[in-house]
Amino acid sequence: MKRAFACTTLLTLLTSPLFAQTAATAAAPATSPAAPTFELADVHSSAKTTTPNFTGGSLRGDRYLLHNATMVDMIALAYGVEDDKVLSGPSWLDIDRFDVSARAPRDTSPDDIKLMLRALLADRFHLVTHNDTHPLPSFVLRADKSSPKLKPSNGSAKSECISTPNAPSTPEGAVPYNYVTCTNLTLDQIAKYLHDMASGYLTNPVVNATGIQGSWDFDIHWTSRGSLAKAGADGISIFDAVQKQLGLKLAPEQYPTPVIVVDKVDEKPTPNAPGLDKALPPPPPAEFDVAVLTPSKPDAQETGHITANQVNVTHFTVKDLIDYAWHLNFNDDELIANAPKWLGEDHWDLLAKAAPEAQSIGPDGKPQFDTDLLPHMVQALLADRFLMKSHIEVRTIEAFTLVAANPHMTKADPLNRTGCKEGPGPDGKDPRIANPVLGRLVHCQNMTMAQFADQLPNLANGYVFTPVLDSTGLKDAYDFTLSFSGAGALRGTKPPSSTSANDPSAAVDPTGGLSLPDAMAKQLGIKMIKEKRPSPVLVIDHIEEKPTDN
Repeated sequence: MKRAFACTTLLTLLTSPLFAQTAATAAAPATSPAAPTFELADVHSSAKTTTPNFTGGSLRGDRYLLHNATMVDMIALAYGVEDDKVLSGPSWLDIDRFDVSARAPRDTSPDDIKLMLRALLADRFHLVTHNDTHPLPSFVLRADKSSPKLKPSNGSAKSECISTPNAPSTPEGAVPYNYVTCTNLTLDQIAKYLHDMASGYLTNPVVNATGIQGSWDFDIHWTSRGSLAKAGADGISIFDAVQKQLGLKLAPEQYPTPVIVVDKVDEKPTPNAPGLDKALPPPPPAEFDVAVLTPSKPDAQETGHITANQVNVTHFTVKDLIDYAWHLNFNDDELIANAPKWLGEDHWDLLAKAAPEAQSIGPDGKPQFDTDLLPHMVQALLADRFLMKSHIEVRTIEAFTLVAANPHMTKADPLNRTGCKEGPGPDGKDPRIANPVLGRLVHCQNMTMAQFADQLPNLANGYVFTPVLDSTGLKDAYDFTLSFSGAGALRGTKPPSSTSANDPSAAVDPTGGLSLPDAMAKQLGIKMIKEKRPSPVLVIDHIEEKPTDN
């Protein structure tokens, strides 16, 4: 349940807005004097947490909320761009996090909300930016030497790509292809759909540089990146599929891209106005209007869906709910104290309806489920139906410490901004394609080991569940790339949370997988050692095995 539930929420939260700026040559202030502004705004640094997930970015009633937002997150929202199109600025832009609670009229349009956020950043952080063009890692779609194998569209069909309903059946034991039929698409739309459909391969934006006009129909099939090695000679990557089936060429390039350049910004916002806490009190906690809990059927599958204002989750345990509601890692039982045995054994189904205050205004101006509130709503559900009472307490549990063994990392250019991202480094090498079990690829730049230790619980969820201590003694900042297997992908092993991190046999995997501790030691020369250390733990004071009646 955990994965299905979390993935449904993340798909809603991680939809990136499209770039809508035009290039300019002269520096300009982040907003104009005539721009609309929020009526009131509370801006402050976020509370420290090991998993600072950014949420928010839409108007809920008369309140605009951001939680754990970096300056890059806020600039990207304000200007309608992807994070990687925000360039320059000080190193803390991707590290420091802020909470924003602002008031605006309920009928404010999404475009005006962007202008209000620009005005807030200019007023409270003295942000100054300008538009520019800069080469960025991209996948570029070009016309191949052969003629494109696209069928001109008559314009009557809907512009879309859908899974082919009558795809050829897959022989037993063979790896199935992804079959897709697309209709009435321009080349710009084709580039966007390719990125969305084959994101396992296309970790950077896809750019249309074909120069081909008009709208087109086509069919395409390819092998998922994670199944390519297993498919062997029958496998076909998205790159080969585009060339052979569409007559186009898709390849990684550094491509000139419109960007937002940060000229000036303050690390600390100006203070909130006196008495703001009374004029702008926190919104009331959201709860489900109706929640029906029923025991799961023995053969039920773990599923999770959010549609309109409803949440429908099947075959979950109460521990799954607690892990989700408090952002705990489901692999580490030490993070919950006083947990009864049944917590992870009894399975339930939940059908719940969100109250109007748990809905926000989406980009299309229509109400939608505000998934930012879902963890809080689940906490309220546990308190109401399972009579759960709990508190956070610091206890001594196992945690990782970083120790320098034989460091071999590249010293960073201090002018680069600090941060880590999923995907290849500047060399474009992606070992995941040749060996899919190495499913994680993280590139960090201008990162000290102290900063990296701070980021690890969020970067390596499944391996690291508690704060990491840096004992390397390294003070410089470095650029490096880490290639490793996700904790759940290592066959025949357990994640380091339940094995000894100092036992080399714990990371051995017959599929060619590589654990995070092994990757750190081999690729960076940094050891991850486990030791007992104080850490925050959720302590259950009381919880009932059976929920109250529906």
